[in-house]
Amino acid sequence: MPKSTTAFVCQSCGASHPKWTGRCEGCGAWNTLVEEAVGAPGGLPSTQSGAKTRAGTLAFSPLASTDPPPPRLSTGIAELDRVFGGGIARSSAVLVGGDPGIGKSTLLLQAAAMMAASDVRTAYISGEEAISQIQARARRLGVAAAPVQLAAETDLRIILKALKTTQPEIVVIDSVQTLWSDGFEAAPGSVAQVRACAQELTRFAKKSGASVILVGHVTKDGQIAGPRVLEHMVDAVFYFEGERGHQFRVLRSVKNRFGPTDEIGVFEMSEAGLIGAKDPSAMFLTGSDEASSGRAVFAAMEGSRPMLAEVQALAGPEAAGSPRRAVVGWETSRLAMLLAVFETRCGLRLGNRDIYLSVTGGYRIAEPAGDLAAAAALASSVLDRPTPQGSIFFGEVALSGAIRPVGRIEPRLREAARLGFTRAYAPPGAPELVDGMVVHGVSRLQELVDVLQGE
Repeated sequence: MPKSTTAFVCQSCGASHPKWTGRCEGCGAWNTLVEEAVGAPGGLPSTQSGAKTRAGTLAFSPLASTDPPPPRLSTGIAELDRVFGGGIARSSAVLVGGDPGIGKSTLLLQAAAMMAASDVRTAYISGEEAISQIQARARRLGVAAAPVQLAAETDLRIILKALKTTQPEIVVIDSVQTLWSDGFEAAPGSVAQVRACAQELTRFAKKSGASVILVGHVTKDGQIAGPRVLEHMVDAVFYFEGERGHQFRVLRSVKNRFGPTDEIGVFEMSEAGLIGAKDPSAMFLTGSDEASSGRAVFAAMEGSRPMLAEVQALAGPEAAGSPRRAVVGWETSRLAMLLAVFETRCGLRLGNRDIYLSVTGGYRIAEPAGDLAAAAALASSVLDRPTPQGSIFFGEVALSGAIRPVGRIEPRLREAARLGFTRAYAPPGAPELVDGMVVHGVSRLQELVDVLQGE
């Protein structure tokens, strides 16, 4: 047996160091090095000198194939199937991350119950809650009668033995950070344990044909806790987002080997659990006041789905000292760039004002096309002029002040026209009329300021 030694492993990136230092040389994080016992590289037994090994043969396949795509299992929740790409692919390993209390366990318990009610063998294993707690949640959700196999266990060896015996088709592990393998002396949640447990569960999924869904915790900066290799091991990675004060939740796909990588599913939290949104655009626009200044409607594209979201901005009076910047649902760096473009290219002095910008409903703008809507809301607040009634905005703002074109223009316009909007401000090249909506091409940011000033 190889002699066990210790090393200091970064809990953020997984880099190994021979001695403790305050800062990880791999990712630059502070106070993330933890001493762990390590054996042979990768946790695998090393081959003694002189020992013979038997190597198998490698069979190659042609690039062209007539094999059908992998079969899928419907979760019974349309929004969840949409994000998965039409259902859960068999033999897949899926990682779902999100903030504590956002609803990950609730959504997966609902999906597990619906699949079990459709004669799909389903196992739900929790390392954080007792069986009685899961049963109480199932009663609140009204799915207690579903034949889901429940278990509360953290020992990976016991879990794998039970799964090989019962042979479920769907396995939910809540969560991967609570599991531990007796092959490592490190504590549960450490880099070595998370990597080893995820690797064993992924291997089980590939060999058995079962689909394994892993729930992952997130760090304070919104990334899934554990080594980055965890996201490379699995077939799909989804983030569950939302604001505690809003009832809306968004499941966002960031990696999917069996479907689109930029799709989202929108859910509404209710007493009966999470319900798929039938009209997400209308949900995010509820209660808007078109007569007030400092607001603009953004026509976004999330995968194949067009969505509308409201952007609100408030520019405070000029004040001495360092101005304050507060942003919700958008990137702070893009706000700083937009303010610099306003001052340099349009002559609007915003550098000495407090700026507050928020995307309502808990929605997060992830594409550059949201620049023009944020700019319209900011200019409207500074000039104290409301944006034209029934208008939407989308387009990327360049550092020169030019409005750059974006993709999927017509689906954005059709979605806005369906909801009753009558005009749009878009990059040059957009069609002039779509479903009765008049489209105004905006080539520079100054043109948008002129529109708000009534020139």
